[in-house]
Amino acid sequence: MRWTTSRFDIDLNQPKVMAIINVTPDSFSDGGQFDSVAAALRQCEQVIKDGAHMLDIGGESTRPGSPAVPLEQELERVLPVVREAVKLNVPVSVDTYKPEVMQAVLDLGADIVNDIWALRRGDAMRVVAHHPRCGVCLMHMHRDPQTMQVAPMDGDVVAPVKSFLAERARMLEALGVARERIALDPGIGFGKTVQQNFSLLAQQPQLGELPYPWLVGWSRKSSLGAVTGHERPADRVSASVAAALLAVERGALVVRVHDVRETVDALSVLRSVSECS
Repeated sequence: MRWTTSRFDIDLNQPKVMAIINVTPDSFSDGGQFDSVAAALRQCEQVIKDGAHMLDIGGESTRPGSPAVPLEQELERVLPVVREAVKLNVPVSVDTYKPEVMQAVLDLGADIVNDIWALRRGDAMRVVAHHPRCGVCLMHMHRDPQTMQVAPMDGDVVAPVKSFLAERARMLEALGVARERIALDPGIGFGKTVQQNFSLLAQQPQLGELPYPWLVGWSRKSSLGAVTGHERPADRVSASVAAALLAVERGALVVRVHDVRETVDALSVLRSVSECS
């Protein structure tokens, strides 16, 4: 399987690691660490050295309860980083739901639009559909970042998540976007309870019945804290790596992580075992 993006055809025969680069002061795990252009670019270079296959740059926190960021502020945070990151010879994804930001970063050469709203805001679907090649990741989110954990989903989540993302992908294909450009994300933590998040992991092979690659982000999420007792996100590294490995074993082809070196090392072990079986 391949993921077609603006500048790269990403070979997904082996799972890929997407490094999280938050250019924000308030992200739940690393807010404020990389909120200057210089610091963000140093982190981009470091995670590539650590083995990251692609970068995911975000200028607005989507942690539960986080306030929306004005358009101009997001552009000021993201554009200078993207302008330089596209020179690093790896695919660059931008985590945004604003059509104006999508268009601006694609104009700079970004490869992937990673949208928690699955292109449901404004002209987002048109922006992606009008681009000749860019990749896109459609994520499932219940409600919005301000209310998603106040009133999470009820009951089983696997079937509705699968149905929602299948429909969004079909709509995009109907606009002429090639299937090879589309990846899906079940949205761990986005309006789901702890049990529901783990049910998505346990039953992930059912999601894999759809003909798209799955990108999964468990890194340092609060559900991992709930089962380990670690309140600080930075203390959830081991749990994050374990969840990433389980996601890959169950069919995920891209894992979105903070802790790149640890995840890359763990995937190397998993690959070696798989080659001997």
